[in-house]
Amino acid sequence: MNFNTLPDIMIRNANMINEGQSKFCDVLIKNGRIAKIQSSISSINNAKEIEANGRWLLPGMIDDQVHFRDPGSPHKGCIASESAAATIGGITSYMDMPNTQPPTLDLDALQAKKTIASQTSIANYAFHFGVSADNLEIIKQLDPTLVSGVKVFMGASTGNMLVDDPKTLGLLFANVPTILLSHCESSPIISQNEKLFREKFGEDIDASCHPIIRNEECCYQSSKMAVELAKKFNTQLHVLHLTTARELALFEDKPLHEKRITAEVCIHHLHFDDRDYKQLNHLIKCNPSIKAVSDKEALIQAIANTNLLDIIGTDHAPHTLDEKQRSYFQAPAGLPLVQHALPALLELVADQKMTIENVVKKTSHQVADLFRIKERGYIREGYWADLVLIDKNPLIVAQQPNFMRCGWTPFIHQTFRHQVATTIVSGQIAWHNQQLFLNCKGHALEIDR
Repeated sequence: MNFNTLPDIMIRNANMINEGQSKFCDVLIKNGRIAKIQSSISSINNAKEIEANGRWLLPGMIDDQVHFRDPGSPHKGCIASESAAATIGGITSYMDMPNTQPPTLDLDALQAKKTIASQTSIANYAFHFGVSADNLEIIKQLDPTLVSGVKVFMGASTGNMLVDDPKTLGLLFANVPTILLSHCESSPIISQNEKLFREKFGEDIDASCHPIIRNEECCYQSSKMAVELAKKFNTQLHVLHLTTARELALFEDKPLHEKRITAEVCIHHLHFDDRDYKQLNHLIKCNPSIKAVSDKEALIQAIANTNLLDIIGTDHAPHTLDEKQRSYFQAPAGLPLVQHALPALLELVADQKMTIENVVKKTSHQVADLFRIKERGYIREGYWADLVLIDKNPLIVAQQPNFMRCGWTPFIHQTFRHQVATTIVSGQIAWHNQQLFLNCKGHALEIDR
């Protein structure tokens, strides 16, 4: 794309939330980038003007963990559909996970996904590389600028992406050339619990049993192993989607730049708890599981008031509604979340449990810093214009068209107190006044390692 031909955009009278401060200002966007940030900017000929009227202007959310199902499962979602929905939820950039079909275990599979994204993605994009028992030599030689990270499933996964052999894990942690992302659940504990529940209930297991089968112990033991390996080999480790209060003790309450081991929490683990299985059943079945109220409250406290948890993602993982209606062992795990990402998260701000400044820090600033994403994640002159305007009018989820291909959301009964009014991706309007602009073209994220 020739960014020099993009029209200028002027955002007037915005309440900019950036780098821990709130500031009323105008923002001028030229050639896809932020050209000026001033209290007042003179009119520019032919610029499209957006009147913010004092609304929050945020750097767009950078989602470090999505499963857009492309290639392999187009009936669930694809890069085109899910990236479009993501912009409605305030996500301007995403990093897609490797467990597609085929999985992203070699450079050809990686390039194939990049090609699809270059042609169809509305949001900016990057891709994580996968680990199997037999691709360690590829990982050792991997150019660290080609991928956003390397993902290892240290727990139940599909196909050949489960890696739980101690020798293989040791070689991985010792040789991975990028940040290593880990999904931490103990397969032996899960298998034993599944066996016990099958013996007691057969196949007819209630959804509320999911956090008992995939329990605190299975998460803690696997996360503990990952942290110990990272300390042994001085690996830069990022533990994905923490779900328990107990796991928090494994991490340090230090600023991001002082740590080699970091952790993420996901929006659904901050929003739902085990009481919600009664109404939503397998619609909120995910791995790792949504757990107790006390775990949710501990995670909220940690992300809002400490440095124990560093970033917030979605782990968007769509399945069809028919698939979710199956019995426990047949219903797949995963939730479609991107379209409602920021509105759901901003409920914590509305409830005065988290500041808007900290939301920006944990969804934009620190994601860009952790993954070394060049010139994004902040509202700064010269940076790419990835911006979101937040409207404080209620969002009744059931009344908004669903742009996620799976066609459903676990938030269907919710009314959120904020919604995304405008999303700008690399200087292009992607979502504005309840209209999606499919001509917006996302840009490959530049990894500055």
